[in-house]
Amino acid sequence: MDAKDHSHPQALTHLPIEKPAGRSSYYHALLLSFNNQHPPLAGLRLSRSAPTMPKQMFEKDEKVLCFHGELLYEAKILEVTQDSPSDAFQYRVHYKGWKASWDDWVEDDRLRKMNDENRETAQALKRTYHESTQKPAKTTATKKKGQLSDFGSTRGSEERNGSMPTTSRGQKRGRNADIEDEDTFHNRPMIKIPVPDFIKSLLVDDWEEVTKNLSLVPLPAPKPANMIIDEYFDEEKEKRFPGSAEMDLLEEVRSGLKEYFDVALGRTLLYRFERQQYKEAIKAWTEGKGEWKGTTCVGDVYGAEHLCRMIVQLPEMIAQTNMDGQSVNRLREEMTKFLQWLNRNTQTYFTADYEPTNQDYKDLSRGGN
Repeated sequence: MDAKDHSHPQALTHLPIEKPAGRSSYYHALLLSFNNQHPPLAGLRLSRSAPTMPKQMFEKDEKVLCFHGELLYEAKILEVTQDSPSDAFQYRVHYKGWKASWDDWVEDDRLRKMNDENRETAQALKRTYHESTQKPAKTTATKKKGQLSDFGSTRGSEERNGSMPTTSRGQKRGRNADIEDEDTFHNRPMIKIPVPDFIKSLLVDDWEEVTKNLSLVPLPAPKPANMIIDEYFDEEKEKRFPGSAEMDLLEEVRSGLKEYFDVALGRTLLYRFERQQYKEAIKAWTEGKGEWKGTTCVGDVYGAEHLCRMIVQLPEMIAQTNMDGQSVNRLREEMTKFLQWLNRNTQTYFTADYEPTNQDYKDLSRGGN
């Protein structure tokens, strides 16, 4: 296999996810086009279509978890008020271990029930926050080829050896222009989504199977991405109150993940070796025969491996949006919960056996006859 097919690393979460070949600016422009054409995630709102009679979700003296900034803290509800039957309930909370001067009035969208699952989410958010605020080590020019970095992704050899990007006048852009563009991009707001270690290991194994062993994820997946998202939604919605901010956010994330997966799959989630399989899959579901009958989109074909590849790319996607800090925090919480759930169900959703490929497929994947 050509050496450039192994130029893979993307360091969003220390996982090897391959960028598309070509100019580095292409990837950034692609993400911007996602925002313009497919707004559910980029335009994620926490505003809800409030019910005519808001429900009281929490009780006086109840111990809860409450968002303050990016993190969840233990708290106790001291008072509950409602100005009128059509207004949202207001809760005065006292943060455990904090002075009374920090007591705060909040609505239910900042509160979470005190249970094991939400405690686990709080701990995951805390770990990720501390990791993101640690002072990074300086990078050096002698960094080993292909070594993963905390600050960005190492470009593939195809990108390094490709022609220098040009300006609109056709002139080559100098080094300073490239550095300025990269700095501007990396200075955008970023979030870190805590990916469970076992899922990280599965994604590393997935990369090795495809790029080194030249094997493929069997298609169509028995449990495709849309089914995974729906099954998580059906289980999670039982823990949330209808009409609540949490339920509305869950519904928005459900639809946003599905739409982003359909858009991103063919553009940024495939390794080069999988692109021929993608072409064959499109032809198969277009014909709609046998196991492909009823397939309407890639979310009905590709499964957990490709869905997780997208989730580890979400921080870079979100950096291109105009999402406010509160929306970013809530999205991170939702993704954390989803990955924790998926981590408990890996045997159900991840494939155990990759398909070996024959020489004809290998030749086609390289553009051979």
